[in-house]
Amino acid sequence: MQDPLLLFLSLLRALVEVAGLSLLGQGIVGLLAGRRREENFVWRVFQVITRPAIRIMRALLPAAVIDRHVPYVTFFVLLWLWFALAYLKQLLAAGQPPL
Repeated sequence: MQDPLLLFLSLLRALVEVAGLSLLGQGIVGLLAGRRREENFVWRVFQVITRPAIRIMRALLPAAVIDRHVPYVTFFVLLWLWFALAYLKQLLAAGQPPL
């Protein structure tokens, strides 16, 4: 039977991965669509997927951070969180305590 903590870390890592890749996809679509990106269906789908992560990051960041920069910060925080979860998952799978 699989360890419940390992399963939890895998699910959390998958959610972080979906949010991060959606932010990356949204950025690429934004570059390709230009100013008319708000009319693009794919852009709006990515926006729905990434909105919760961006809102959480906006709540955590100080007001001095411009709203336009929040998606970039969110992407890099998700990237580092993804690496940290991968490391913890590897430690747990090897049978070592996480800390």
